[in-house]
Amino acid sequence: MYPASLRRDADDNGPSPIDPQASRAVASYFDNARKDAVPSGSQKVRRQVLARVQGWRARYDEWQVRTGAFFERADLAPDLAEDIGSRRWFRGLGTMVALGALAFAFWPNLTPLEARSAMPAGADIQDEFRSQTIMPLALGADSGRRMGPTAAVLPLASAPERPQIDLVATLAPGDTFGSMLRRAGVSATDVGRVSALVGDAMPLSEIEPGTRIDIVLGRRPGEGADRPLDALRFRARFDLELEVGRGIAEGADDVAGPLSLTRNVIRVDDTPLRLRGTVGPSLYRSMRAAGVPASAVQDYLRALDDQIQIDSEVRASDEFDIIIAYRRAATGERQAGRLLYAGIDRDGKPRTQLMRWGEDGQFFEASGVGEQRSGLVAPVPGPMSSRYGMRRHPILGIRRMHAGLDFRARHGTPIVAVTDGRVISAGRAGGCGNAVKLRHGGGLDTRYCHMSRMAVRRGQSVRRGQVIGYVGSTGLSTGPHLHYEMYRNGRSINPQSVSYVTRAVLSGTELIDFQRRLIDLKRVEPGAALTDLETLPSEVEKPQREIEKIGPASAI
Repeated sequence: MYPASLRRDADDNGPSPIDPQASRAVASYFDNARKDAVPSGSQKVRRQVLARVQGWRARYDEWQVRTGAFFERADLAPDLAEDIGSRRWFRGLGTMVALGALAFAFWPNLTPLEARSAMPAGADIQDEFRSQTIMPLALGADSGRRMGPTAAVLPLASAPERPQIDLVATLAPGDTFGSMLRRAGVSATDVGRVSALVGDAMPLSEIEPGTRIDIVLGRRPGEGADRPLDALRFRARFDLELEVGRGIAEGADDVAGPLSLTRNVIRVDDTPLRLRGTVGPSLYRSMRAAGVPASAVQDYLRALDDQIQIDSEVRASDEFDIIIAYRRAATGERQAGRLLYAGIDRDGKPRTQLMRWGEDGQFFEASGVGEQRSGLVAPVPGPMSSRYGMRRHPILGIRRMHAGLDFRARHGTPIVAVTDGRVISAGRAGGCGNAVKLRHGGGLDTRYCHMSRMAVRRGQSVRRGQVIGYVGSTGLSTGPHLHYEMYRNGRSINPQSVSYVTRAVLSGTELIDFQRRLIDLKRVEPGAALTDLETLPSEVEKPQREIEKIGPASAI
């Protein structure tokens, strides 16, 4: 109930505004009144449901805590990498086996589901489906027809035979030329004659697997006889095409003559293919994008890897230079060969140049030094003059340990590091004279003595084959030579116990021929071999008239 003054003001002038403090007091009065009021039926039901739900939630939380404590005490899934063989470990193993068995127990059945076809079934429809399927010939298949036969189809007593059959046979790996012709349907007599003709032109074993052979079989001379061979043509080599044909017998216009062989020599250009380009972020991808065959890229990277560290020494701004053997035929075919030259240019100047040379196909640097394939590099390309062990010193005249190998070499011959390493000392070393000591991986050290001049300094990193000095006769030495020592974990060992190979070095006229060949290769214009050969007038084939395609006419 509102006070009388408020009711009077509301009746006279409408509802009057209430002070905020008075409104808060009135609100608390009404809240207390609602709490003390008797709840209705719906409120009682709602309060009971809420109390029951809260009870279930409390019991679930309590059960969850008890269950977690139980499994924590049971420790059913311990780490099987710890306490192997203990009771705790076997308990975990049992858990793993049980879970695996449970997974196999619920493994799904992989039996295909059977479903009824949506197409109407019937003998005619099944026969139509069967006629358009591909079935094994060994099971009596008759597939390949356009429609299933019906009662209206009548078998023919005889059918005319095709006058000629054009076939394409392929020589499979491990197959022979004669067996391939026999499978194509060529008679045994013609197989022997063709093999003899082709064998006179080239050995049959040199025909590469995958060669496609065009075969034309003629009309049978009688029922049940083999078809005669009318023509055979294939590419025997890149520069040679062989064609076997049957002419007309002499004195008879309609009788086929014996087989004869025709050699078609194909003009071939052997200009090497040279490609250049920027290395960029990926040397392999840049070379493939420039058109270099994948096999040539692999050979290129393998050749460079023996000389330089490609990942660290080749920059993105460098240019690759590759030359491969390449052949172009006048008929349009092309054939890429092996790698001839591999180079890296920096700022327009060659940084690395490798060219294949010799019967073994070994790569040599532009200076005529051969590549290193495996093992340690010999420090100098000279013969051994003194071995490891006790000997009489040539100057002191006493017997003492010779802790190294002596290599005979001329004064000024370059001395190279036998493998990658770091210079730990470079300078005068008593009786060794000017000496350089390198530290390699695996506790291996090497020392090079009696140098006339050193080409490295202490702390410098060197790579295999890098020049570290030059042969001399400093220290206790009777003449120019290299004294080479090797240490394993600080103890002297026989250098001959570690395998190493000598890098081949060209000299004399062979070096001159090598450098001339390198100059000729560098003169090849990049991409010049990619253009087509100009067709000569003698290589233009005249179109054959249709009447000339008809075989000999039969006598009338």
